[in-house]
Amino acid sequence: MKRSAPRRPRAKGRVRRTGGRGSTRPGAGGRGGGRRGGGAARGGGPAPEDLVDDVLEEAEQIGLLLDDAEEDEEDPEPHEEDEYFLRAPDQGPPRPRMRPARSITAAPKREAGGAGAPAPDPAIGRHFFPRNFTVRYPVAVRASGVFIHDSAGKSYLDGSGGAVVSSIGHGVKEIAEVMTRQAKRLAFAHSSQFATREAIGLADRIAALCPGDMKDSGRVYLVSGGSEAVETAVKIARQYQIDAGRPGRTKVIARWQSYHGSTLGTLALTGNVARRAFYQPMFADMPHIPPCYCYRCPYDLRFPSCKTACVEDLEAAILQNGPETVAAFIAEPIVGATLGAVPAVDGYWRRAREICTKHGVLLIADEVMTGIGRTGKNFGVDHHRVVPDLIVTGKGLSAGYAPLGAVVARGEVAETLRAGHGYFEHGFTYSANPLSAAIGSAVLDYIERHRLIARAARTGRILEKKLAGLARRHRIVGDVRGAGMLWGLEIVRDRKSREPFDAAKKASRRLYDSCLDEGLIIYPGSGTRQGKDGDHFLIAPPFTISASEIDELVARLDRGLGRVARDLR
Repeated sequence: MKRSAPRRPRAKGRVRRTGGRGSTRPGAGGRGGGRRGGGAARGGGPAPEDLVDDVLEEAEQIGLLLDDAEEDEEDPEPHEEDEYFLRAPDQGPPRPRMRPARSITAAPKREAGGAGAPAPDPAIGRHFFPRNFTVRYPVAVRASGVFIHDSAGKSYLDGSGGAVVSSIGHGVKEIAEVMTRQAKRLAFAHSSQFATREAIGLADRIAALCPGDMKDSGRVYLVSGGSEAVETAVKIARQYQIDAGRPGRTKVIARWQSYHGSTLGTLALTGNVARRAFYQPMFADMPHIPPCYCYRCPYDLRFPSCKTACVEDLEAAILQNGPETVAAFIAEPIVGATLGAVPAVDGYWRRAREICTKHGVLLIADEVMTGIGRTGKNFGVDHHRVVPDLIVTGKGLSAGYAPLGAVVARGEVAETLRAGHGYFEHGFTYSANPLSAAIGSAVLDYIERHRLIARAARTGRILEKKLAGLARRHRIVGDVRGAGMLWGLEIVRDRKSREPFDAAKKASRRLYDSCLDEGLIIYPGSGTRQGKDGDHFLIAPPFTISASEIDELVARLDRGLGRVARDLR
């Protein structure tokens, strides 16, 4: 490591280690204090070397410095190669007997004083608040293409794009360069005080992707992520009804087994029973109807003889609650996290559009997961040739390079707010953040330049065939469904009866752990059958995945499924 000042003798005393690759001590993977700086003194005061001595001595006394060996250790350079968005770095031959990752091992139980609580994971330190205290997480240190690498030197094929986020792959240099330039020029300007060229430009880019008249008249509201975007869309719908002279419309109809976000407002819409359970007493509950889920039809009917009974329940719910009380209906074109990539049948969205128009109810398409090319089209509703009143997007909009989400309001909706109160009573600190907006535009540039939406459609058909072949080899796979680069596989105890595994077996979590051991990341889910039992998982890699990487993904998944199938006998 280059230094701007020569190394000076250390003060005596104990120095606490705070990092280092592969370490399981608090702060592992980080590079803490202890880097020295120098420079000429300006004006009076002590000489620079005296200041350095004072700072080093004080730092050592409170245990902030790394030891010499760790301080000098360089992070490995990421693998470089041309056209990395199309070809994977050479990973060598597959390793079917990789050592287990830490995250698949339950944290050890305390013997006393903890009432059975898991002991803290030393790898994440004392102050980091994990999503799950009962597992041990690998510490991610770098990523490139479709691979993520941890502090222990293990690589993972990102078979789910994280949470269906990473669409253009990891470590794209062009995006990093835009981030750096924009941060130097303008990182923040509050949306109550300024508009920025970055936010205006991104709004134009998003509107250009939208269907129908939204392309010309749509207004784009930028936020920091999917939950914020859904919350924003619901509040737009509410204020729209007020400004349209219908203040009694306060309800938003949603569907069971849906996911719309983690805030209290979006949880009221979310139909995932487990995610709602703790917080339900805290939010205003909203009406829900059954999902469009042919594999487990809630009516025990078959399409098309069913005449899409599930969407007819939308009109029934509107009439039951009273049209004068309903502001909007929200749904995912393909239900992602909570059902495992379940698409609506043909005609569902067109009929939903008719019902909403008939009763003055706004139609909201939650495209946080499906938008920006994930299904092989700009948006999921494009498969159904429908124009919603509001489109919500996120995830792939920035492809994981910045927190970013957006709501597109149809021109008539935005004009009603402009002509009514003249303002939208809403806002977040980071709404229309110029740094995030610049990154979003860079991601859309990259997607357009490399024609990645068309690639997602084309590669998705290959992935579908590979997953269908895999399902035939494993009887615990009951169904494969999805579109583009978003695929779900449902796990069952009996394929013929479609009977799921008992919830206590935690089949999807066990599969996740098994795949992680193989160096593959999938996105598991449970409660597939009416929120009580049933398991599924998502496969949604970056659009840039190569044919050989798809083969490797399927091979690792094959081994993971085989191991879990044997364990669940």
